[in-house]
Amino acid sequence: MQEAEKVKIDLALIHYPVVNKNQEIIGSAVTNLDLHDISRAARTYGVDSLYVVTPYSDQQELFQELLDHWLKGGGAEYNAMRGEALSLVHICDDLDQVLAEVTEKWQRKPTVLATCAREKHSVMWPYRLVRQKITGGECFLILFGTAWGLAQEVIAAGDGILPPITGSGNYNHLSVRSAAAIILDRLLGPREI
Repeated sequence: MQEAEKVKIDLALIHYPVVNKNQEIIGSAVTNLDLHDISRAARTYGVDSLYVVTPYSDQQELFQELLDHWLKGGGAEYNAMRGEALSLVHICDDLDQVLAEVTEKWQRKPTVLATCAREKHSVMWPYRLVRQKITGGECFLILFGTAWGLAQEVIAAGDGILPPITGSGNYNHLSVRSAAAIILDRLLGPREI
């Protein structure tokens, strides 16, 4: 199996602050499926790290137990490939901590791009442009929101937003793990297809 080439791109899965269906700011729960699937997609496409952002200590403890199972416990023996993907994951209290870690790692501040299913944003970065900049060695931090998406304050704190993923109809409420996989393919997948 060919090794995916590492690129200077990191992902952050935000659990707070996000919004509910009424656009109220909430904190959402860390889910097993999101962690497994997004880390596997990240590993497949050569992403450097996946940061899981939650300020809730009980959620962090639960998540750490899950990681320990797959990285050191019975899961490591049962399925080493799962542990390989989950080794990309880091737990952080907030987005400021993520930015500090990513900036230290790359020795420069990353361009921070949010994702959102809504199309009402002015600073939209086309996938083609981001892809070119990644290929040119620039570093990016891509933010994904859980629940009903990122709080407006998180979107506004970034450098822009990626275009929403749209299907053929009005329904537009993908799971975050599906959206992450599609976006990673748009940014890092082969273009000759």
